[in-house]
Parts: sequence; structure tokens; C-alpha cells
Amino acid sequence: MSQKRKPKGAPRDRIRLTIPGASEVIEIPRQLPLLPLRDVVVFPQVTLPLFVGRSRSVAAIEDAICRQKILFATAQCRPEVAQPSEQDLYPVGTIVRILQLFRLPDGTLRILAEGIERARSETMLEKADNLNAIIALEPDETSPEDLCRQLMVSVKRDFSRCVELDRRLVPEVGVAVRGVADPTALSWKVAANVQAGVEVRQRILEECSVLERLRQLRTLLAERLQVLQGQGQSRRRTARDLDSEAMGDDLISGGRAHSRGESLMHLGDFSDELDEIAQAIEAAGMPKTAEEKAFRELERLGKMALMSPEATVCRSYLETLTQIPWRQRTRDRTDLAKVEKILDEDHFGLRKVKERIIELIAVIKLSREVRGPILCLTGPPGVGKTSLGQSIARAIGRRFVRMSLGGMRDESEIRGHRRTYIGSMPGRIIQAMRRAGSINPVILLDEVDKLGSDHRGDPAAALLEVLDPEQNCAFNDHYLQVDYDLSKVLFITTANLLDNIPAPLRDRMEVIRIPGYLENEKIQIARRFLLPRQRKSNGLVEEDLDLPEATLAHMVRAYTREAGVRNLEREIARICRRVAKVKAGGKDRALGKALGQRLGRKPLGITITPEKLKDLLGPTRHEDLTFERSSRVGVATGLAWTSAGGELLNVEVGVFPGRGSLLLTGHLGETMRESAQAALSYIRSRREQLGLDRGFYRRLDIHVHVPEGAVPKDGPSAGVTLALAMVSALTGTPARSRIAMTGEITLRGHVLPVGGLGEKLVAARRAGIHSIILPRGNAKHIEELPRELLEGLTLQGVETMDEVLSLGLESRLDERPQAGESSGATPLAA
Repeated sequence: MSQKRKPKGAPRDRIRLTIPGASEVIEIPRQLPLLPLRDVVVFPQVTLPLFVGRSRSVAAIEDAICRQKILFATAQCRPEVAQPSEQDLYPVGTIVRILQLFRLPDGTLRILAEGIERARSETMLEKADNLNAIIALEPDETSPEDLCRQLMVSVKRDFSRCVELDRRLVPEVGVAVRGVADPTALSWKVAANVQAGVEVRQRILEECSVLERLRQLRTLLAERLQVLQGQGQSRRRTARDLDSEAMGDDLISGGRAHSRGESLMHLGDFSDELDEIAQAIEAAGMPKTAEEKAFRELERLGKMALMSPEATVCRSYLETLTQIPWRQRTRDRTDLAKVEKILDEDHFGLRKVKERIIELIAVIKLSREVRGPILCLTGPPGVGKTSLGQSIARAIGRRFVRMSLGGMRDESEIRGHRRTYIGSMPGRIIQAMRRAGSINPVILLDEVDKLGSDHRGDPAAALLEVLDPEQNCAFNDHYLQVDYDLSKVLFITTANLLDNIPAPLRDRMEVIRIPGYLENEKIQIARRFLLPRQRKSNGLVEEDLDLPEATLAHMVRAYTREAGVRNLEREIARICRRVAKVKAGGKDRALGKALGQRLGRKPLGITITPEKLKDLLGPTRHEDLTFERSSRVGVATGLAWTSAGGELLNVEVGVFPGRGSLLLTGHLGETMRESAQAALSYIRSRREQLGLDRGFYRRLDIHVHVPEGAVPKDGPSAGVTLALAMVSALTGTPARSRIAMTGEITLRGHVLPVGGLGEKLVAARRAGIHSIILPRGNAKHIEELPRELLEGLTLQGVETMDEVLSLGLESRLDERPQAGESSGATPLAA
């Protein structure tokens, strides 16, 4: 170890440095944060990662980040000292610059440090959190160029031979060293990669003569070559004496017949880290195949260079294997009464979903083991599908992880990336299991109907293995490369449209439909959940604001006509914000006008009546009724299904003298246009019974229009509505008001069943319509609907268009039913 040199001349406050490999010149202060290193020597012109965990070292890094990211790094003379002082550190070190910084979950810092210039510590200062050093540069002495060139050839040759024999050195290092032309840079790069102890490395760092430094490296490389050649001969000799199986095990362990724990003591300078990984593998509880795979990777890691890119990939892989759960599980709550109570606390209504969860808990209670079912909650936005999944996890006592699938197009997001490059990672399913920390969580796959696909693969196809109860017990992630059991997971998916989900994927899920909330349900949800939540979010107490049920009912009818309650919560939040503003000392003229009084008491005691909503929320956005109040010719009301719930569909038909053209307007889709053509063909086939002239379709133009032309409309459900409106317009017979209908029509006038029945009936009740015409084939679906939805509705089942005309027109037409056809409608519910 070199002795300290006293500074010559007056000390300067700053030092000028040239960044290696660039023309950048920077000025740094002579006093820098000091980073003590254990078993590591940093050389100039070399970049390497460092792991920093001691509190004083972390403080030095954070201090350097605030000061040009420059610090002084030097090795410890005694690595066992936890809090080194000036006597425990080598005076000669390296000025380094921090290129990257990563904060690990355990508080450790991982930095990418670039050595800039060698320097000597003249004085070390004790700070509150860390050490500082006052430094002076240690420039190299001039050496003969011809002698240096001769030594460079020898050093490059010996180092290339070491790369060939030493498995810890990657071939790229040898290529990089062969391309170095500067003797100083060559000495630093070789010194950073050759195997040697800290004292030898420190002696090379302190050598100011480049020529002498190259000579030391040549001697060190010669000794290293002898060791490597001896190890190779020993391995070959041992291999000849072993059978094929024993030879394979011996080669993996580097020719040593020790146990796993003993062999790891000889795997390199970072054996402590490898021991920790080995202990983590044994404690993880992996299956036998996964554990064997992990230990093989650990042996490979021990033969790599510590800072090589491949070692980083291998280390990340082992960390993933040990951090995902293999046997850890949570205990399910099997008290059915308590589960039901929790579900009722979180959600109002949703009887069918709650019954299904109670059934699941009952099966778990009796059988003690059940494979997780795949539930698919489908319905319009805002009905609580995502929050219901979270409530299910809380009810049964499992951990909850949400994973959004909207817009996902890369199959690797599900199956993971192959371990062929730095930055590869497991798929999002394995990441979700890692976050859950148990093998039986509740994983919510949100928006499964919005998956995409492109040249990178089809994520929906990758989900087939995840959601198939017969396959997910051995799910294979491309990153893990071992089977992982997903059969204990309770998967819950959500979707707005089932039609957008591929049929094979939909077949693996148990679909539970949530059609939307009735007015009474919305009022109860607002009173029990939305209003208390918004009071709390806006800093109010119960005594500050009250919204009676009459006010909530008016908000539902006039301001937030929707299937869910998302907009209803937004309107309640608007009112709460106004009240919060007044409570905080502000003024709100609209609120004061609505209440007709001055505000300022605490608590405020504000009660909002329906009449006051206009001043707070503005004019009403929806009329109480959205259908024709009186019977009119050529106008009929249909029921449509949309992704946002059910809607009324008003169809208007006008008949004019012309050339027999059928004009369709209102942004109609292809299926709806075909339904209009089919309706006209039916009318032509029933011309005589309807009392129409021969060739009427040649002399008249028929214009069919569906209002709200900016909104796209499509689907077969409007067939009967289009046909009824056309007959009404052609015969001059008014269509009955306050009656709605849905159904698909054929050319012969048969009415076929349609879907989305629950959403359509919710829309009818919302608009105040109580008489509805439905296909008789939908009778079996009515039995599955909630009783509250059917209460007060009169449902008429029909099979033919003749029955629709009898129910939907004001005066009964002079016609007789065709042979084999039903003569009247059948009541389905009343």
C-alpha cells in the first residue's frame, strides 16, 4: 500500500476532468462523497454495476446524485469492517460517474458506475451521514512507446487464451480487448476482467507507470493460464473415470463431488449471493422439476462473469422462480352466512351472482378442494362488474389482483418472453401470481372483449390455456420454462359484449349477465353506497348533506338515464363539491339560491329537494317519456340492445308517390337494412289481407327513418318494429302508443327470438312502458329474469307478424290467419 503524499502548492477548489471516450470536459470540486467498496476495485475507463446497501454508502450515492453524479470510490483494506474509517481504506481510488441508478425493493441501490480518472485521497472528512474525501489526481508517468507496444501484443495474446479457457469470461470481452490501441486503456480493461484478489488489483491501480502495469498484467495472466490449463486437464481426467450420468453431474458442478451447499462455496467471488439464492430455492417449495431447473441455472450462474449480461438474465430468472408462490395459499372463508353478509354490504341486488358465489363456497366447504371456475361477468358499463370481483375476493378471504386486457395485442403479454435477451420477463399472469403471493388468489381479467391481435400473436388464443380448467394445472410460461399450476386460482373476467370474445374462449367461461339496474335499485345504491362515499371523499359528514329518495329518483329519471350508476355518482359528486366549497368558507350563489338561505352553520344541515336540482345541475337532460304518447300513423316503438344497456328505438315511416324505392336513413347497419327489405317483402306477400293495391310498391316511395341519426344502429331485433311501422303507414292505420316490441322477422312473417331481453325490459320500465310484444321463443328466457324486473309488465308472446299487427295497430285489420299459423298472442307474464 502506497504512503500518502502531501499536497504541493496551494490547493485548488476544482479539478478539470476529461470523460473517457468523449471530448467532454467537466469541472468537479476537490471534495467528493466517498464510496467504500468491499472486494471490488474500480478502474478508470471501465463501466461496471455496483450493489450498495450500507446506510453511509447509500447516503454517499444520494449526495452524489445532487452534485453532478460524481463521487470517489476506493476499496477497503479490511472488508469485514462494517463502518470503515480513514485507516480502513486505501488512499488511491477512482473518480466515478453514476450513469444509472435502480432502487431495489429491499432498499439496496444498484448503480452503473463509469470510472473516469485515478485519484488520491489527501484528507477524509466525517460528515453526518457519510464520508467525504479531498482528492488530487494521480496522472500516469511517461513510458517508452516501443516497449509498451511489445507488451500490448503479449498481454492481448494471453488474455484471449484466458477467455477461451475461462467460462466466466464472455467472448465479447476478448473481442473488445483485441480492438484497444491505447496502452493505458488496455491495462485498465484487462485488469478489470482478469481474476485476482483485491490486493493485487489495488497494486495495479496504484501503479503510475503504464509499462510496469503491463508487465504486472503479463505475469498475472501467465499465472492464470497455468491454473486454467490445470483445471482443464483435471476435468478431462476425471471425466474418463465416470459413467455418463455421473460425468454429467460432475461437469455441471465443475468437477467437484460436493453437495450443493458445499459446492457453492467455490463458485466465485459472489458465493455469498449464490448461497442466498440456493437457500431461497430450497425454501420456495417448488416441484421437483422446477427445483432441478433452478439449481442447474444456479450452477451456470456460478460459472459466468459477475457483470456479464448473461449473468444478469440468469439472476433475474432465479429471482422470479423464488418469488412466485408455489405452495403458499390463503384459507378460504367457508361461513356461508358471513360471505353473504359481506356481499350484501358491498353490492345491492345482483341476486344471481351472489347465489353463484354462495354455491362455490358451499362446494369448497364440503369437498375441501375445488378447481377454480371461470366466471364471466357481462353487462353494460357502470353496473359494478369490476368492483364485484373485488367484493368476491373479500367475501371468500382471498387476495385480489386486477389485470386489464383492453388493447392488449402481444401474445407474449400472456405467455411471457423467452429468455434470449436482457429485459425479458414473465407474462402478466405469472406477474399477477407474484403480486398475489398465494396460489389461490382471485384474478380479475378486465375487458376480455377488448383483446386485439396483430403480427405479434393473438392474446385470446394464449388465454385458452389459462382459462381452461383441464389445462391450466400445467400452464407453461415461455420465461419460466417449467409448468405452473393455475388450477387453484379463481378467475373472473368482465366484458361488455360477448360477441367480441372468440367462441373457443367464451366456451371456457361461465357467463353471468348483469342487465342493468332498475330505478328502485339505483336509488338504493345511491343512498347506501354512492352518497356516503362521496360525502367522505369531499370531506363532509352525514349532517352536512342529505339527498332524500325523491331527489335521487328525480336525478335518475331526468339526469342520468343509463344502465349503470356511473353518471349518477358523478352528479352526486357535483353536489357534494358545492357543499364542500361552502363548508370550507367559500361562496356558491347557485346553492344559496336553491336553498333560499345563507349558509355558514357547522354542520350545514343541507337537504336537497327535487325542485332545487335545476339550480345545481342545470336543466333536465332527459324527458320522462321517450315514446309516442298518442297513436300515430307510421310510427312504432322498438326495443334495442347496446353495449351501454337497453334503449328505445323509435321508427318513423313515410309513404310518398314515386317509383317504388325504399329509402333508409338514420345511420342503420347492414343487418337492420336487410330487416327492412325482409319486412317489405312480407308486406308484398300479404298484400290482399292488408288491403293494398297490386303493384303498390312500384308507385310509392317508402322512407324509413330512425331518429338520432348520429348514433349507429344495427341488429335483427328491429324487424317486427320496421314491419309494423310500414304496415301502419301503407294502410293508414295508427300504431298503438305505449307499447314496445322486439323480434326478428322472416320473409314468411315468422317472428324469431332475440337476445338482450333483460336490458330491453329495463329500458322499457325506465321509459314507463308496461306493454311489450316479444317472440314466443323467448319465453324460456323470461323465467331467468328477476321478479322485480317483470313486476307490472304485460308481456305478449307472438310467433307470426299477423299477431304483431293485431296487438300493435289501433283497429283490427280485416284479415284471416294463414293455415298452420297461430291465431293470437300468448301472455308470457303480467
